[in-house]
This record gives sequence, C-alpha cells and structure tokens, in this order.
Amino acid sequence: MLTRPEAAGRSEAVALLKDFIAEHDLAPGDRLPSERELIGQLGLTRSNLRKALDTLEHQGVIWRHVGKGTFIAGQDEALDIGLLSEISHQITPVKMMRARQCIEAVIAREAAINASRHAVKKITDIKDRARAASSWEEYETQDDLFHYAIAEATDNILLRSLFDQLNKVRRAVAVSAVIRETRKPPEEHGSFAEHDRICEAIAARDPKAAHDAMWQHISSVSARLFGEV
Repeated sequence: MLTRPEAAGRSEAVALLKDFIAEHDLAPGDRLPSERELIGQLGLTRSNLRKALDTLEHQGVIWRHVGKGTFIAGQDEALDIGLLSEISHQITPVKMMRARQCIEAVIAREAAINASRHAVKKITDIKDRARAASSWEEYETQDDLFHYAIAEATDNILLRSLFDQLNKVRRAVAVSAVIRETRKPPEEHGSFAEHDRICEAIAARDPKAAHDAMWQHISSVSARLFGEV
C-alpha cells in the first residue's frame, strides 16, 4: 500500500494517484475506489486528493460521472498528436485566442444555465486560488483549471471535449509566446476582476452576462499578451 504524510502537496498527490493506477493495472473504463478509500490507502487529505483528481481529469487521465464514480479515460479521448502538431503550426496565437473567445463565451453561457451548486463553488474556489498564487506557474495552473471547471459545469460532454481539444492547441501555440516580467501576477492583474465577473454571472444564472464576461476576458488576455484583440 502506498502511503505519504497528510501534508503531501498537489504534485505529490498527483504522483501518488498515478502510481496507484499503475500499481493496480487499471485500464480505460475501470473505476477508481471512492474518495474515502483513496484517502485511507494513500494517506492524503480530502482537499489534496480532490485537487489531484481535478488535475488528472484535466490531463485526460480520468473522467468523472456524478453519482457513478471516477473512471480511467480511454486513449481515444485524446487529440491525435499529428493533427495537434499540424494545427499548431498553421494558426497564430491571435487566431487561437479568437477561437477561444468564440467557443469559451458559449461555454460560459451554458455553464450559467446548467451549473450545479457544487460546480459554482468549485469554479469560485479555483478562482480564489488563482488570485492567491505565489508564482506565474501556479497562477497559470489555476487559470487553466478555472476555465476547465467552467466547461465541466455545462454538464455537456461534447462542449467539454471541444474545450479539451482547444486547450491542447492553446498550449502548443502559446507555450513559448509569453514572456513574464514579474515573479507572480501583480495585485492589479486584470484577469482577477475578469474572473470575478465571470463567476458572478454564472452564480447568478445569467447566461448573457456570463457570455459577455468571458468574451471580454479573453479579448483582454489577448490584448495583454499579444497586443491585439
């Protein structure tokens, strides 16, 4: 049995979960034990376990079905590497951001219509962790999870899948395009207030406000990063 101190961080918790999956030869479609069982077997806190599960779901390692459990994802859910490479070499960062704007604004609108209370809380908690991040790397991890949580909140597997594919292209296109001049986001970082507005609109069940807030957010991000809207 794998064990670690309860103070294990997110990265260690992710490693423990991946080791657990490999050690038990879990294959696509296999169900993971319950959170209570995993906490006991891995020696993690509930908070760190849930953060690690969020990360693995975002990476496409697992998928979760409310009321049924957590399952190992299949390889056919991943974007073909050759296609990803082809797209990433043919699209500019600005055009990639325009695609994000079109798709994610609709995703935010659907999240405002369909998000459960748990989903809204999850989005809000991630937003707050992004604001508290002590480095750009941590901020970008939380920002990524924030947008993924909104896609997840639509309760629409096709929209979530579209977001996943878009996000893979985003990483390939933008990973070397951004140069940071500070150690962490400054207190006045524009995305903080923009995330607040998106959260507030989804929590208020206001589809138009959520759509418009996400549209403006990605437009602002594009302007900050690449000088264009």
